[in-house]
Amino acid sequence: MAPMEKGFSWSNIAVGATMNMEVTTLGQPLEVLKTQMAANRQQTMLQAFNTVLSRGGIKGFYQGLIPWAWIEASTKGAVLLFASGEIETMAKEKFGLGGAGAGLLGGMGGGIAQAYATMGFCTCMKTVEITRHKQAAAGVAPQGTFSVFMDIYRKEGIAGINKGVNAVAVRQMTNWGSRMGFARLAESAIRNVRGKREHEQLGALDKIAAASIGGALATWNQPIEVVRVEMQSAMKSADAVRAAQKKTIANTLSYIYKENGIKGLYRGVTPRIGLGIWQTVCMVSFADYVKAAIKGTPVPVHATLKK
Repeated sequence: MAPMEKGFSWSNIAVGATMNMEVTTLGQPLEVLKTQMAANRQQTMLQAFNTVLSRGGIKGFYQGLIPWAWIEASTKGAVLLFASGEIETMAKEKFGLGGAGAGLLGGMGGGIAQAYATMGFCTCMKTVEITRHKQAAAGVAPQGTFSVFMDIYRKEGIAGINKGVNAVAVRQMTNWGSRMGFARLAESAIRNVRGKREHEQLGALDKIAAASIGGALATWNQPIEVVRVEMQSAMKSADAVRAAQKKTIANTLSYIYKENGIKGLYRGVTPRIGLGIWQTVCMVSFADYVKAAIKGTPVPVHATLKK
């Protein structure tokens, strides 16, 4: 087994920031499609695709990328890899947890940290950008993105630009806890199928397969993502009572269920599966290789530790 790194791994900050910029940029079309379907729960995937396409062709699939998604990506990636790496290492060294358990704790801790440290206002503004462009179709010229930001800040203050941040935190905690936990668990299962011993390294394709399983299974929390989009959406509700109501996770979940049933809570799950696989392959499995290359150490083996 590769030796555990002593002290804080500051290189994880640079690796996380750099890698997540690339992951976010290439994955933005799936993010936009997922958000469109979650905000417009009556639309099919094809209808959502055509709606996004009507907002400027291919450029429509990159709404919210600059500056909000880039700001979010560069900061949240750094926080995620730093926090999750430290927690995962501590869970193994101090508590003797195996790969799946340590990955679960690391992912949950990293997800919570990135939500409250960097993601609140960026995710809110990114969602506003994706949902507000319907103004143009109604004959109203959309404001510039910073004008919208300042309008929200003037009217609602810090709370306004961080609207839905608790839902973001729940989503990120369950997202990365599930992605890392399932991915590490899948690595152990693949190792058993291959007949490899606990501390033998898996090949790149095996690690990609494990990350794909983790990314796909982690979308079980899609209802939280639909709630998050509804809370941050710039679309005005036709329901006067709902429009005047302060949005919380509980009342938003209840509203979506009442309006659209269980299916409504899983709108946009298909593009999110693709996005989840892409993000997990890059930020979990591929990140192992990048971090190891920078440190000049072997790629870590996430196996069960024996006491």
